[in-house]
Amino acid sequence: MTEYHSVPRCFLDAVDRYVNPRAQMHHGPSGWQAVSAKEMLRRIAGLAKALAELGVRPDDRVGIFAPNCPEWHVADFSIQGIGAVTVPVYFHESAERLTYILRDSGARVAITAGAGQAQELAKCRKDLPQLERMICARPSEPLPAGILEYERLIAAASEAEIAKYRRRAADVASDQLATIIYTSGTTGEPKGVMLSHANLTSNATDFAGDFDLSSSDVALSMLPLAHVYERTIDYGNFFHGVTVAYVEQLETVAQALLEVRPTMTAAVPRFYEKIYANIIETGHRAGGAREKIFNWALRVAAAAAPWRAYGKRVPPGVRLQWHLADSLVYSRIRKGVGGRIRIFSAGGAPLAPELAEFFWSVNLPVYQGYGLTETSPVVSANSPRANRVGTVGRPIPHVEVKIAEDGEILVKGPCVMQGYYHKPDETREVFTADGWFRTGDIGRLDDDGFLIITDRKKELLKTAGGKFVAPAPIENLLKASPYISNAMVVGDRKKFVSVLIVPNFATIEGAARKAGREFASARQMSGDPWVRDLLTVELERLTAPLAQYEKPKRFAVVEQDFTYASGQLTYTLKLKRRVIEEQYRDVIERMYADVEEPKPQSMA
Repeated sequence: MTEYHSVPRCFLDAVDRYVNPRAQMHHGPSGWQAVSAKEMLRRIAGLAKALAELGVRPDDRVGIFAPNCPEWHVADFSIQGIGAVTVPVYFHESAERLTYILRDSGARVAITAGAGQAQELAKCRKDLPQLERMICARPSEPLPAGILEYERLIAAASEAEIAKYRRRAADVASDQLATIIYTSGTTGEPKGVMLSHANLTSNATDFAGDFDLSSSDVALSMLPLAHVYERTIDYGNFFHGVTVAYVEQLETVAQALLEVRPTMTAAVPRFYEKIYANIIETGHRAGGAREKIFNWALRVAAAAAPWRAYGKRVPPGVRLQWHLADSLVYSRIRKGVGGRIRIFSAGGAPLAPELAEFFWSVNLPVYQGYGLTETSPVVSANSPRANRVGTVGRPIPHVEVKIAEDGEILVKGPCVMQGYYHKPDETREVFTADGWFRTGDIGRLDDDGFLIITDRKKELLKTAGGKFVAPAPIENLLKASPYISNAMVVGDRKKFVSVLIVPNFATIEGAARKAGREFASARQMSGDPWVRDLLTVELERLTAPLAQYEKPKRFAVVEQDFTYASGQLTYTLKLKRRVIEEQYRDVIERMYADVEEPKPQSMA
């Protein structure tokens, strides 16, 4: 049986193995700045000493309420190094959920970054009687009374504190509780997922093994560290001496890609959808000969997809055209994301195969994986050694997957959680009698052991005719259109399914201009018959391969994209279907206004 160590021990082993002058990078007043592994360890040891002096003991809970930044990992390794438990909170979290998470977990101390975060936390203090101390890093203005300054706590840390940290970390067992991560709550009350050190380190090491990580790699950390996906991937990066560059705001990702020029990054499908939409928009905006070359390159990419994405043979002419298109167009696309990407990881939700094919065709490899918070998170993943587009890869080492009779994916392995915090009944519900974790996802394993996800079990729609419809694959088909930015399929218990469509207004505007049409506003564009005809053609074209009961019969145009701020997305950008359906109830009802609902059948 494989032995897994604690998170701080794995980190210390990496610090001793790799002499990394750029363990962390962050954007400061004078541009991108680096923190060496040695200095990072000194800061960790200093904060660990301060936490211990504040009375934090093994198994105590400490919250982190901060964006992705060097201080986040310093805090995390400090907390776990003294045997305490990290409770991460998404840095844009509402006051209500922030209070719920810290209160439910019993956090005694909370660490923030930036005066704004400290003030948000201070507002909740009255509802958190068990919260004894608050620590703030990088305050841009005077802190409220009673909040300790991170920089002062770590300032005097010396070799003696580092030695003490090493001794404390050596006492942390791999089966100890390392963190409680609260689910994003797409349905119902969020649950605290309890993950041990071995849960996290097994996943970080087993998942990273096939990616040949090295100290020459630079990873862009942009997904919220409050979510286990980015956090575990960054653990794997640190354990292999990879430089981690932090992006605090998603709005700055595009610029960070150009400045940092990472070799790898992890993202959710929405990130790739937006990159694709931007590529299409830029190409169509070029005009003239450049636009014609771009459109030709897109056709070549589609023709080359069997070769580039699946390793199949294509005619020599296609290969020759691909190399020409690569020099004229694809190389510029790669330059737009820094020019050095060798690994794009995709997780958190299904990625449309058509999008994956496009990125592989322009030599931007996207390796899709699958996992959940409860599995730390990676269950399966594609990798440079075994990749199959359209799947989420084979189970990672030491993880077992099987498919239940109803199609649900079941998992066993060292990454599976200890349970839900203070929720024994809910914990029992998600495990079978023989110990398999019920993922709640529907899927199948192909003949070569690659896992294919169909949909969330709870998200399947059932039409009035009794047909089950998986919405995500349909939505992914539609988002492959240059004219559609986002989509959500609706129609549970209705005669047929319909779809809410968020148009890509920029590309539609470009197409309209060529057709001699102009619009004064997005609202005017949304209701224009020409636009509806354009979207109707796209809908029919993209859904042609689907079964009749899967094809959306009607659609409604939504003027604004779904956002986290409006409560429509989780912080990993998954659709909160119930919320969106409630907010657009009137719109949905109008799509079915003239449809006779089936009458209840008599039981006589």
